[in-house]
Amino acid sequence: MQIFFRKTNRAFTRTPKFGVTPKGGGFTLVETLVSVSIFSMSILGLLTILSQGISDTGYAKKKIIASYLAQEGIEYIRNMRDTFVLFSATSQAGWNAFNTKVAENTYPSGSTLCASANGCYFDDRNVSFIDISMPITDLLLTLCTSSNCSNGPLLYDSATGKYGYVASGTTTSSGFTRKIKIIQINANETKVFSTVYWTQGSGTYNIVLAENLFNWVE
Repeated sequence: MQIFFRKTNRAFTRTPKFGVTPKGGGFTLVETLVSVSIFSMSILGLLTILSQGISDTGYAKKKIIASYLAQEGIEYIRNMRDTFVLFSATSQAGWNAFNTKVAENTYPSGSTLCASANGCYFDDRNVSFIDISMPITDLLLTLCTSSNCSNGPLLYDSATGKYGYVASGTTTSSGFTRKIKIIQINANETKVFSTVYWTQGSGTYNIVLAENLFNWVE
């Protein structure tokens, strides 16, 4: 008796192990999710760096402007000292007049205006620079009502590019305030502090410049 076996062809499929893609196949769902996650994290990191860079650039710009405005404050007060000393009858009379102007009193009892706890701010709208007779002495000084002199915000004139209180052109708030603080060291020495404040984002910043002015004779 003969026994015949019929040979059959069967197709076997191999189930891939986890994370292994068979040759010629596509991406698994897990691989796709991982790829998307990595891509998203990369984009998020890049956006964070760009945002921080823009913020740092804006801060640097405002700090540079604030530095110039603070230096300008020193220059105005020093110009006033020089004018009083040079154009008064005597240098001592000019020095006394300068201290009276900025502190509304003379050393050692100066305690008001720029020598007050909050200091003062100045407005140059009354100054006529074509007047050769001590024009800077017309500089208007006003008492600050708060430590950051919020009652005297600087305006920006887009027509001239000037910061101050000039009403020509289009004036808008510059976001800066400037405070002048006077401390009389002794009868012949006065220290001037020029502080500029500004707000950026959620923080308030300031920059302070100082200079000692002396009673001198040319």
